[in-house]
Amino acid sequence: MQVEFIFQIAILIMSVVIHEVSHGLVADKLGDPTAKLAGRLTLNPLKHLDLFGSVIVPALSYFLGGFIFGWAKPVPYNPYNLRPGRWSEASVALAGPASNFILAVIFGLFVRYGIGHGFNEATLHISSLIVFVNILLMVFNLMPIPPLDGSKILFAFFPEKTFQIRGFFERYGLILVFFFIFFIWQFVAPVIDVLFRIITGIALI
Repeated sequence: MQVEFIFQIAILIMSVVIHEVSHGLVADKLGDPTAKLAGRLTLNPLKHLDLFGSVIVPALSYFLGGFIFGWAKPVPYNPYNLRPGRWSEASVALAGPASNFILAVIFGLFVRYGIGHGFNEATLHISSLIVFVNILLMVFNLMPIPPLDGSKILFAFFPEKTFQIRGFFERYGLILVFFFIFFIWQFVAPVIDVLFRIITGIALI
């Protein structure tokens, strides 16, 4: 169990770091150097780890639920520096989940190929964990609840006059996230199983 926990923690850290760096890279490409100036465009996990989200929450989720979940410190960016247009902020938000999807597909294809070619079982297990963790991060972050990435993507479709509505939801975003986790997530979680099966060709155990 301890070895499994260490592997899942390492995979989670790798995945959330790539997720956050992707936000920063796209923001930089769209004109905002905030993340670069803060030294956050690096894969060094020490620059991104958050004590609560990267250590305490993953440990609790593993020992209480049997799986790892958590987050890193959000990469800072200034939406006012981005290239004009409502889609710039949405592009920055989408970059994180997109990076998780790409990782899931890469390692999912490895699992598909490896099963048919007799790859080492431990290697396939680790690859499957990478797929699972990244699908979990992608699905969770795409939920349209502030401050999750999905909310910024959704708000890009709203007319500018609804800015006050966005402000209201962002003000109470953390409460909404906890409500979602405790009362709604159970209905969304099956999507992870479906995506895992589609990407890897095997059922999520």
